[in-house]
Amino acid sequence: MFTAKDVAELRARTNAGMMDCKKALTECDGDFEKATQWLREKGMAAASKKQGRIASEGVVASYIHMGGKIGVLVEVNCETDFVARTDAFNALVKDIAMQIAAANPKYVTREEVPADVLEKEKEILRAQALNEGKPEKIIEKMVEGRVVKFYKDFCLLDQDFVKDSSKTIQTVLNEATLTTGEKISIRRFVRYEMGEGLEKRQDNLAEEVAKMSGNK
Repeated sequence: MFTAKDVAELRARTNAGMMDCKKALTECDGDFEKATQWLREKGMAAASKKQGRIASEGVVASYIHMGGKIGVLVEVNCETDFVARTDAFNALVKDIAMQIAAANPKYVTREEVPADVLEKEKEILRAQALNEGKPEKIIEKMVEGRVVKFYKDFCLLDQDFVKDSSKTIQTVLNEATLTTGEKISIRRFVRYEMGEGLEKRQDNLAEEVAKMSGNK
């Protein structure tokens, strides 16, 4: 069983409606963690339905890493100027800009990866698998699995959120969509790094960003 306090606490954690929280706890026999997951899954489905909407408002924001070594410009869109002006939306945009600075994605989505780049990557992965002595009959499955890792490394929406590795950036956007009731999307970004292409010491920017945000 569960109490009204449990419902209120679940609502505070998930931003879901009171009736949805009550239903989640009922469906999950009062298990708080299961109810949280139930709401997240329900919410992700609801968020996906909003992806067909037009999001032409939003902001272009910048983020400069400490010491001016990394600079990011990113455009994040929503449906109305009202949401674009809110503190929560602008905090989200700042987090996304920090993510780009730290994780250095090359593309926003998987679909943006050029066909020739993807095919070249697959050729490299096939060669690696062959050099490891893997049977040819399983190489294609291995390549597909490693391509997912490629997407996770270089596609922003597939990356783990540097402030909470239990979420991807796509999950963060879905949660923002549920909170605002509007489609939230990342249109484009550009990232500059001081001395890019030159030989230099490599810092772990993801760890730096996590420390700056209080997540160690």
